[in-house]
Amino acid sequence: MSHPYQYVVLRYVPRVDRGECLNVGVVVHSQSAGVLRCAFHLDEPRILAVAPDADLPGLRAALEAVGTMCERPPSEVDATLSTQGKRFGWITAPRSTVLQPGPVHGGSVADPAAEADRLLDRLVR
Repeated sequence: MSHPYQYVVLRYVPRVDRGECLNVGVVVHSQSAGVLRCAFHLDEPRILAVAPDADLPGLRAALEAVGTMCERPPSEVDATLSTQGKRFGWITAPRSTVLQPGPVHGGSVADPAAEADRLLDRLVR
């Protein structure tokens, strides 16, 4: 059975005013499969080549916070973010920080949870 899903690429933007970015993660959401999953990879030498003063621990903490938001059961989050769809909407909302979501894309796949790893390999690593 194929499940529709949406995904967003998470981008590291070292200087928001310049708009340059590096892909560092993905978030996949499939309502029909009950999946909301974050996968990320920090290529530290690559990041430091673009932004020598990058706050790698801060970036890792921001990515881990997104991962935590994806993994928490509804009872452990604010009522306004009680469903996976609402959390995906929060994650994909535009923001002006060093970790920004790209545009939302969609597709259909048998295993949306595994799609996060496939997209990570294809778009980040």
